[in-house]
Amino acid sequence: MSELREKRWSVVSERGCEVSSVDYAEAAELVRRLRADKVHGLCIVSDEAARRYNNSNNNHQQTATPIATPTATQTSTASALTPPTKRRAPRRKSAKLS
Repeated sequence: MSELREKRWSVVSERGCEVSSVDYAEAAELVRRLRADKVHGLCIVSDEAARRYNNSNNNHQQTATPIATPTATQTSTASALTPPTKRRAPRRKSAKLS
């Protein structure tokens, strides 16, 4: 239990590292608050693992090719080619028991 009381824990989410160097109880409390704010991908990891996660994310972002933004003509063409949204099937009437 002594490791849980040490300030060696981090909270990581889909947005990146939320906080580091806190004890486990503080990290768990932050996870509860972030869940209430609808933040996804939450986990509690050691500071060392969070550092490795941040380093691998930074390396990945530097090597990734940038996404080209569409021009106005490409946007109008793309919107014409998008398929219509799916419609839900009508609900069936349930058989009434008499």
